[in-house]
Amino acid sequence: MKKFSFSVLSERQRLAELLRCCSKKWLLNQGLQVHGAVVKGGLGFDLMLNNDLIDMYGKCGRVNAACAVFDRMLERNVVSWTALMCGHIQNDNAEESLFLLSQMGLSDVKPNQFTFSMNLKACSMLNLSDTGMQIHDTCVKTGFDMVIVVGNSIVDMYSKCGRINEAARMFDVMPVRNLISWNSMIAGYNIAGLGKKAVVLFQKMLENEQAPDEFTFTSILKACSGLGAIKEGSQIHAFLATSGFPYLITTSIAGALIDHYVKCGKLCEARRVFGQIEQKHVISWSALILGNAQEGNLAEAMDLFKQLRGSDIQPDGFALSSMIGVFADFALVEQGKQMHAYTIKVPSGLEISVCNSIVDMYLKCGMMGEAERFFAEMAMRDVFSWTIMINGYGKHGLGKEAVFLINKMQSNNIEPDDVTYLAVLLACSHSGLIEEGQEYFSRLCSDHRIKARVEHYACMVDLLGRAGRLKEAKDIIDCMPLKPNIGIWQALLSACRIHADVELGIEVGEILLRLDGDNPVNYVMLSNIYADAGYWNECERVRELVKTKRLKKEAGRSWVEIDKEVHFFYGGDDTHPLIEKIHEVLKEMEKKMKEEMGYVYGMKYALRDVEEESKEESLRFHSEKLAIGLALVCGGWEKSGRVIRVFKNLRICGDCHQFIKGLSKILQLVFLVRDANRFHRFENGCVLAEIIGDIVGSRI
Repeated sequence: MKKFSFSVLSERQRLAELLRCCSKKWLLNQGLQVHGAVVKGGLGFDLMLNNDLIDMYGKCGRVNAACAVFDRMLERNVVSWTALMCGHIQNDNAEESLFLLSQMGLSDVKPNQFTFSMNLKACSMLNLSDTGMQIHDTCVKTGFDMVIVVGNSIVDMYSKCGRINEAARMFDVMPVRNLISWNSMIAGYNIAGLGKKAVVLFQKMLENEQAPDEFTFTSILKACSGLGAIKEGSQIHAFLATSGFPYLITTSIAGALIDHYVKCGKLCEARRVFGQIEQKHVISWSALILGNAQEGNLAEAMDLFKQLRGSDIQPDGFALSSMIGVFADFALVEQGKQMHAYTIKVPSGLEISVCNSIVDMYLKCGMMGEAERFFAEMAMRDVFSWTIMINGYGKHGLGKEAVFLINKMQSNNIEPDDVTYLAVLLACSHSGLIEEGQEYFSRLCSDHRIKARVEHYACMVDLLGRAGRLKEAKDIIDCMPLKPNIGIWQALLSACRIHADVELGIEVGEILLRLDGDNPVNYVMLSNIYADAGYWNECERVRELVKTKRLKKEAGRSWVEIDKEVHFFYGGDDTHPLIEKIHEVLKEMEKKMKEEMGYVYGMKYALRDVEEESKEESLRFHSEKLAIGLALVCGGWEKSGRVIRVFKNLRICGDCHQFIKGLSKILQLVFLVRDANRFHRFENGCVLAEIIGDIVGSRI
């Protein structure tokens, strides 16, 4: 009898070890065979083996099978419940884990530290800080909050849910901390945008003789990148090199180090680190490619991407999305099309983030038809997909299409998030759809899932302001439950200028100068209001303030793509090799427009500092006109129906607007101009989907 019991015990232990091996190595087929052996051996109701089966099925992605085992169990303990919760979380079903925790509370089984830790993770995945706080309270009552694995999970949960102060309080009261504790808190400060606190905590960590690991170094380098702290980042680099830490073969650290140097404007250092990496990872490639693109080194960025494609490293979804994003921001149509063609050939090109980037690229390049076709062909769409398309319609002045799309999105059982609401409100604002805008703002305020942000209120101020309903716009600011930011006051000030409400404009302008006295844009806007009203002394006073403070407005820059090459122009630029021909063709166009349409310069958009006879010349030097001039020089204007795309970093001025509108009529060309605010389509002397308030000129 004793011998028989021993053999059963040995078989039970052997099956348990096999199941644990299958869990560890994700061997589902072998696990299924072991499950069969468990049932045949008469051990189908053994508590330990059933717990191991739940764990194995959960780790192998067969949660339904894990649930079936759990449901058939005659007896369950804390391991049974926790193993099933773990399976749900590992398979991205955090809601089910929290439901199980509530069901467990109705049973006689009490949770342990791993149960609490697992469900705190579930709260962080779902951004449910209130539920996480309830679990934290339970941990305090039961004493589990002082167990290190639970304490770490509490810190992590609060950090990821945006409650950094609660995370810091928990970290401070922890009786014992390990590496995970320090890493969680440093990462939390990073998430919250508190890079300085992350750096201070890292120093404190070293003082406490806690050795950093790969995760620590990656986090602290990200903090230095965000701060532009080149000195501190370089010191960490030196520490890594002198300590013998294998950072050049540690993918995340090498990528973070390159990214740090890139964001601090040290591209040479970034290239040097990149050159030292023997086995280059896609993360390192992506960091250097994006860094060059963001610094305006487009040729270098594209050359690096060609090298990446020529290597044996397959670009991942992030690299593809990022590169497509560069082409989108600079509106590089031909390169964007080539990238789209390339994504079709690689597996990562099917990822939804890549597809979303392609839609965004076509929209930002002004190719609405291509964006619509690709969006319609997407196998899957998420909330970002719909939001990108809604935002694109808004930027093209197609507000009714944006409203139709958000309704269609909801009929497809995808609920809008705060960014979607922002996109549709902007679309209503650009198209003057007041009733629709008010309706969606009302829906947002009644949607308990989402909190309206100050940007949403700013959209309503802009919408009402453009329509001349300035008192209602001001009332929104006065009554909103949030503190108004600079952007919302700027929206109202812009509306005051459009509708010549000098009194309110002066009041709002002075508020802006108090709140944001180092931003030249505010002085420009207020100066323009004074000038429009003929208050020249006040206008000069504001201009003198700009000179005294030595403030500089961002330089206007326009660009155009000719034969896959991008040409950039600044206002007054005379450096382009074809500048003389550009001026010749612009003068010829001006002459034609004067003869055929009676075109005259919009002198109020010229710089007030120049002599009267030079004002026409200064207007001809506006960057968007130079870009158009180059397009005409290179392509001629004989081809009717041709589309010329020009892009600008600031908003288009009134004179250029009138000039391009007239040009579209006499040349029978379509001009698509993307400025900082939206698209302007000029065709046959008309501006399609244009509304008042989108044209802003400046005198400073």
